[in-house]
Amino acid sequence: MSTTFLDTASFANQRERFLEAAGRVKATHVTYLHPMRGPYGEVLSTDVAIVGSASAQKRLVLLSGTHGVEGYYGSDSQIALLDTLRDHALPEDTCVVLVHLVNPWGTAWLRRVNEDNVDVNRNYIDFTHALPANTAYETLHEIYLCRDLDGPERQHADEQLAMLMRNLGEARVRNIVEAGQYRHPDGVFFGGTQQTWTNRAVRQIMQAHVADARTAIAFDLHTGAGAYGHPMLMAIAEREIPAHDIAQSLYGPWLYRILTAADASSDSGVAATATGYTSQALIDQLVDVDLIPLVIECGTYDGARGHTLLRDDHWLHLHGDPFDATGRRIKAALLEHFYPADADWRGLIALRTRQIWQRALDALAQR
Repeated sequence: MSTTFLDTASFANQRERFLEAAGRVKATHVTYLHPMRGPYGEVLSTDVAIVGSASAQKRLVLLSGTHGVEGYYGSDSQIALLDTLRDHALPEDTCVVLVHLVNPWGTAWLRRVNEDNVDVNRNYIDFTHALPANTAYETLHEIYLCRDLDGPERQHADEQLAMLMRNLGEARVRNIVEAGQYRHPDGVFFGGTQQTWTNRAVRQIMQAHVADARTAIAFDLHTGAGAYGHPMLMAIAEREIPAHDIAQSLYGPWLYRILTAADASSDSGVAATATGYTSQALIDQLVDVDLIPLVIECGTYDGARGHTLLRDDHWLHLHGDPFDATGRRIKAALLEHFYPADADWRGLIALRTRQIWQRALDALAQR
């Protein structure tokens, strides 16, 4: 087997840059080691940097890398904020908790999912109860298992998928698939059958670094859905909470609300049918914190393109070789989809992300 992996983006480089930026502002640093290694045999971890007093009662909490390959946007944004904080004092009794690359395996291997093929943003459910059922997915599952990338089996799968989209509508089919499913470990948008390492680590991090706060504003950072170059600011939860109204008063029409349910829909590109979102997990865990849980979702290319690329990457890890030329081509396309190289795209989303966070810090100063 070739040992060449796509080197356009690197977990080790992102981590080194993050830790250097954290060191420049004398942040407190805690490492949570992951049990597996990256494509170069590198150690993987989620790192937490705390700027300001760890006992501050008001906290800005920033999580990157829930969907591993999307973590390059989140990591670069966190690094930029750390550099900004070198010259800007935080509001009184406020600290910033930066949780860097919570799905480090996915970031390192340029996958949206984790080491168990689990979509971490479908994994925050109560596994002591019956798992959510997605019976409509059963008719689609075989489409995502074809052994060909370009051959006749893939062509047949493409025809089946196209027929279903004609009959049901593309939005309906994607809602079914992206809702998550809990029966097929070899399927797409698999939510798992138990808590993942990331799920456990995030809960541990929240308990250690956020649960004793009086108030907090948290952001889970994503890319891939929405209009190109537009960072959508969203509140995603299973039900309305008072914090949503506070967030709406703070951000006005900037804020897009999604209440998830089996029959819910959204024109945002984000699945309203899904269960197990990070933001809902934070709501459920941090019950003693005056919490505003938000999501930033930065739009890239259209959803159909993204779905095709995720199918290709799924094929690669079922049947292909991530180290060969085909594997590198698939990884390069996936990275471009979730973190476009376009300097204007990156500049725009960096600006808007900073604006969102600055408004959050201003709000914390008043709370």
